[in-house]
Amino acid sequence: MGSDAAELAPLIPEQRRELILKHLRREQVLSFNQLSALLDVSHMTIRRDISVLEEEGRALSVPGGAKIASRLHVEPSHDEKALVDSAEKTAMAAVAATLVRDAMTIYLDAGTTMLAMVPHLADRRDLTVVTNDVAIARELMDHPTTELLLVGGRVDTHNQSTVGRLAAMMLRELVVDVAFISTSSWDLKRGVTTPAESKVEVKQAAVSVSSETVLVAASSKYGTFGKYKALDVADVDVVVSDAGLSDATVTGIGALGVRVLRA
Repeated sequence: MGSDAAELAPLIPEQRRELILKHLRREQVLSFNQLSALLDVSHMTIRRDISVLEEEGRALSVPGGAKIASRLHVEPSHDEKALVDSAEKTAMAAVAATLVRDAMTIYLDAGTTMLAMVPHLADRRDLTVVTNDVAIARELMDHPTTELLLVGGRVDTHNQSTVGRLAAMMLRELVVDVAFISTSSWDLKRGVTTPAESKVEVKQAAVSVSSETVLVAASSKYGTFGKYKALDVADVDVVVSDAGLSDATVTGIGALGVRVLRA
C-alpha cells in the first residue's frame, strides 16, 4: 500500500479527509483507486469521504474519482459561455420554464442559460419579464403578450448585462413572483459566488423582491468559487441543475429545505 499507511491507521475521519484534500491539491484530480492506495483504506471509505467533502464544497466527485474545488478568477464572457454545455443548458432551461405560469412577473438574471429559457416561454400569456441581460431583452422585444422591463445601470459589455448599484436600485422598486438566478460558481459551503463584485448587489436585490427564488446552476460549475459571495444556497427555494449533479450534493441541498430539479 501507500507509504503513508502506517501513520494513517489511527486517523479519525476528519484527519483522513484533510489528507485526501492534501493529495488533491497537489494532483488536482485522483482516481478512487489512487486515493484508496494512498490512504490504505477501502473504496467505500474513500467514496464516503468524498461525499462529505463534496457536501462541504471542498472537493468534487468526477467519474471514477474526485477533483479539488477550484477558484474562478474571471467571469467568462457571454460569447464564451454560449459555446459551453449547450445540451445541459437547453435541458435546464426547459425544466426551469415549467415553473413559469401565465400572468407572472419573473426576473431572468444575466446568462446564456437564462437566454435559453426564452423559447420555452413563447406560449405564456401576460408575462412581465424583468431582466438585466441585453441579449434576453433583444429576444423578447417582439413577444406579443410580454411586458418587458430592462433593468438600467452600468453596462458590462463583456457579459452584455447591466450591473452595479443603479441596477440594484431599480430592482428594489419592483415586486417579482419568481427570480431565476444564474451563476458561474457555486457550492454548499460558499454558496453562490462570483469574481465580479458588481454582480453581487444585483442578485441580492432580485432575491429580496421575489416571492420565490430559483437557482439555475450547472453541475460543471459546482465546486468552483469566486471572490465575492452573493447568496447562500439556503437563500433559494429551488435549484435547477443537470443530471451530472451528484446524489451527495442533492442530499446536502435537500437538507437545507431546498428542492432540487435535475434536468
